[in-house]
Amino acid sequence: MIEISRLSKYYGDFCAVDEISFEIPKGQILGFLGPNGAGKTTTVRMVTGYLPPTSGRVTVDGYDVVTSSLETRSRIGYLPENTPLYSEMNVIDYLEFIVDMRQNGGGSKSQRIRQVVEQCGLGDVIHKDISELSKGFRQRVGLAQAMVHDPPILILDEPTVGLDPNQIVEIRGLIKELGREKTVILCSHILPEVEATCSRVVIIHKGKIAADGSPKDLRASSEGKGSVYLQVKNGSLELADKLTSVPGVEEVTDSKIVHEDVVDFTLDVFAGSDPREELFKFCVDNNLVLLEMTRKEISLEDVFRDLTKGEGV
Repeated sequence: MIEISRLSKYYGDFCAVDEISFEIPKGQILGFLGPNGAGKTTTVRMVTGYLPPTSGRVTVDGYDVVTSSLETRSRIGYLPENTPLYSEMNVIDYLEFIVDMRQNGGGSKSQRIRQVVEQCGLGDVIHKDISELSKGFRQRVGLAQAMVHDPPILILDEPTVGLDPNQIVEIRGLIKELGREKTVILCSHILPEVEATCSRVVIIHKGKIAADGSPKDLRASSEGKGSVYLQVKNGSLELADKLTSVPGVEEVTDSKIVHEDVVDFTLDVFAGSDPREELFKFCVDNNLVLLEMTRKEISLEDVFRDLTKGEGV
């Protein structure tokens, strides 16, 4: 559905995007991530036709975004991070205006508007001026304008900004539902949200693709370490040296006495290993009462920080 081939963008001598290439098939929800200044927003703007590339090519459903701009834009619904809305208009008038401007989409105007109003939960505010709406409802209006012409591609930049936890769950479910039929590019600072929603993640760093794969595959291939939290009774801090001899344990990163003979340990484990069974045997062999053992798996956030050296999203 979207093909990006050796795409570059220069601002003067500064290279914001450096010959990146990847494809997005129909019906995929792609998480597009990167630190501030990595080239993420510039890439999205080139895909939508807002910015021309310096070199390379973007095609949308077979159409070139430069030579067939209107064809590509008609196939994209775009929700930018700072949602541009006409605050003096009420919701229903604004959506009707967007449909008229788009001049396309399946079904009648009223049918399309009713559908997105229901999907985005705008039924109670359709006759209110946009200026009267909360930030969360404004975000919903922005999402509705991106969907109202029924495009095959949705590009959503921070779609859950300003929403409460219940609304976030609803919008996340809506994005998953839309992903069954549409191609969705989701940009978000909330990495657990990306992990829960997206089937594939592309991470861009310093203008280049740093990683591309499913969240599960990226976690598995990451050099980041998992950890295990261990709490035992009848122990002492001297156990730290012994724990490093347990297969799979790399080092003890923290240890402290909680209460009398109850001791906590935090262990770094080698990537891909799960030493919990060996740790249980260790406790039995050393006459320790195991009170708690919890494994913390590598998260998408850990992978992101490892690839971008701790820079912010």
